[in-house]
Amino acid sequence: MKKVAIITGADGGMGQVHTQTVALAGYHVIMACHHADKAQHVCDRIRKETDGDIEVIQLDLASFSSIYAFAKEIKTRFNHLDLLLNNAGTLLHHAGTTADGIERTVGVNYLGHYLLTQQLKTLMPNGSRIVNMVSLTFRFGKINHDLFTPVDQKHFNRFTTYSDSKLALLYFTLDMAQELNNKGILVNCADPGIVNTNIIRMGNKVVDKLCDWFFRPIIYQPPKGASTMLYLALDENVTTTGGCYARKKQVKLKKELLDSPYRPLLKKKTDKIIEKITNNLVI
Repeated sequence: MKKVAIITGADGGMGQVHTQTVALAGYHVIMACHHADKAQHVCDRIRKETDGDIEVIQLDLASFSSIYAFAKEIKTRFNHLDLLLNNAGTLLHHAGTTADGIERTVGVNYLGHYLLTQQLKTLMPNGSRIVNMVSLTFRFGKINHDLFTPVDQKHFNRFTTYSDSKLALLYFTLDMAQELNNKGILVNCADPGIVNTNIIRMGNKVVDKLCDWFFRPIIYQPPKGASTMLYLALDENVTTTGGCYARKKQVKLKKELLDSPYRPLLKKKTDKIIEKITNNLVI
């Protein structure tokens, strides 16, 4: 029986590397992407290059309705899911809101992946793996405020919000690893480092052009950035769960971060928000 993998944001810089490598490893790969038309062109090219078994299914992580529809299609068509790579991410230049009224960066990077994983985990057998893409910026994140409430542009800081969302995703990784440990499912997160993708653009033509000339040549290219997530996804030597990895090595997390009283409060708040939004949907 062929293994099945889902990769969110699979048409992006690192996502394309993930898609190609996982397809070459023999998986049926589902590219879960917001812009399906754009992703289909990427899918066609990678399929041609690899002769891989790849398809695109539309997924908007900023919409609970889209997440539930995606999960329903997966559950209808497949009876198992062996690999889930929560790779998608956003670093917005301006304040934004999801379709369900959540601050958009947190909604996409954290809450959308949280709901998606909760919906799909029942398909995952012993030996399957979940890998979440965090960021070195989680070290600067804070959970001691309401992450989910949108703010106006005056009070919006893209890097602060991004860091908060990645710390929340790290906490979700640790909690999910504990929850699924008895089922033999490995749950880890990957820090890719600073990678040459469009997510790091500043939104200023002059600054971005200077970065293209002087900064981008010295940072990681997508294959290098993707390597840690792929290591956690495919390497048979990986047997740990609940770890954060950078450059294919486990990162030692500070005790005060692990034991933060805001960690369990975040989970309770997240579950309440999911319940509230879900109750208002027609699914």
